[in-house]
Amino acid sequence: MISLRKTVFGLVAVAMGISLNQPATAAEEVNVYSLRQPFLIEPMFKRFTEETGIRVNTLFSQSGLVERIKHEGRNSPADLLLTVDIGRIQDAVDADIAQPLQSDIIRSNIPDQFRDENNLWVGLTTRARVIYTSLDRVAPDEITTYEDLADPKWKGRICIRSGMHVYNIALIASMIANHDEAYTKKWLTALKDNLARKPQGADIDQIEAVSQGVCDIAIGNSYYYGKMLDDPNKAPAAKDVRIVFPNQGDRGTHVNISGVALMKHSPNQENAIKLVEFLSGDEAQHMYADVNFEYPVKPGVAWSEMVRSWGTFKHDDLSLNVVAAKRGDAIRMIDEVGFNE
Repeated sequence: MISLRKTVFGLVAVAMGISLNQPATAAEEVNVYSLRQPFLIEPMFKRFTEETGIRVNTLFSQSGLVERIKHEGRNSPADLLLTVDIGRIQDAVDADIAQPLQSDIIRSNIPDQFRDENNLWVGLTTRARVIYTSLDRVAPDEITTYEDLADPKWKGRICIRSGMHVYNIALIASMIANHDEAYTKKWLTALKDNLARKPQGADIDQIEAVSQGVCDIAIGNSYYYGKMLDDPNKAPAAKDVRIVFPNQGDRGTHVNISGVALMKHSPNQENAIKLVEFLSGDEAQHMYADVNFEYPVKPGVAWSEMVRSWGTFKHDDLSLNVVAAKRGDAIRMIDEVGFNE
């Protein structure tokens, strides 16, 4: 007899148009709902299965998985939720669909900064929120901090995506945490005044805008630089900019995560914890970071060759729990200054 959870998992996959590989026995499986694209995670899942014999069933969607899991309730087949950005993983915590991940291995592998204070999520990779500058129109070291983005000399010269995108919300939240609300509101208003156009597009669009001369400076995540250099159609634009890791003289560059949470009604909890332990280990950390040009969260794991070519940098050691707590203030501030208008 097929279990209700397995039936629900199959129906969800059909309804969402997602491929689902069913294992032979429930005792040797783990079910992952993922907001990360399959090609990013399948190599690690394959190695995990080879090492443990535990099959990994994946259900991918670009949105709506937190709501789906909450709606499924106790009948949810989801063991783990994979997502990106502290905001999106905090949404799972706020929806009360996660439970603590209790593992000495995970605690040993993942620094405190990249783990929830109540163990409700752990980071698996990091990405830096960097500044991209024109090779021709901005001199090396002419801009070195996030605070410099407010300098009137950059008026009409900066491009950025929507202020309400989770990546920018997290950056602004980190500014509030590192300064205060009054300072950050003044800074954000000045940054808005320096924009070359209304916030729009994705991070890659900002880099391309610098290449096209629309602006001289862009803000984006570091891994997009790798994606562009790895794409023959995008590489010429990427080669028109330099990557700048801000605030190397003080607190360091703001970083965010891709992460995972253990679901409250996980039917395969032991296997789920084993998978997260594997993903936090040396081999998977290198593979996971390498395929998407990100940084491993486990100290000492080698970066990919391309990522190493960008140079080392100091990252802000501000706890992402603090960033998550300031997200509401950041969203309110973005609206108050009319950043997207």
